[in-house]
Amino acid sequence: MLTDGTLYFSNAGEEIKAFNIQDGLGIKLLQATGVTVAIITGRQSRALELRAENLGVRHLYQGAQDKVTAFGDLLGTLALMPSAAACMGDDLPDVPLMRRCGLAVSVPDAPTIVQSHAQYVTRKSGGHGAARELCELLMDAQGTLSSQLGPYLK
Repeated sequence: MLTDGTLYFSNAGEEIKAFNIQDGLGIKLLQATGVTVAIITGRQSRALELRAENLGVRHLYQGAQDKVTAFGDLLGTLALMPSAAACMGDDLPDVPLMRRCGLAVSVPDAPTIVQSHAQYVTRKSGGHGAARELCELLMDAQGTLSSQLGPYLK
């Protein structure tokens, strides 16, 4: 979850989003370990496109009204089985993906029904460190967290 789900609109009708810098660093660190990060969203946003580009996220599916189809396309592109993928969701449109992936993650501010489909619920909320928490969880599980944090702890 790169945002807290709040939608901001300028007087001109332009959608504005806020992104957490710590989430961004977590994504960069995770990608440095060889893990591919993708974003599948039902919304369309130039701000998200720019943020994904800034983070080096090459797989961005926007306007995905059918997230399962986008997920299938992503798995095909990466030659992955669903069990090799993790998914983070915060609302009902994410549940079909959460039910298909190997690790389903949600955030504490997601509806209870969504959380019930997660194997892990982050301590941090969406847009406020949840993505960073998941990145560190994955790196810790793969034994790469120490090597990624090492340069900052010298």
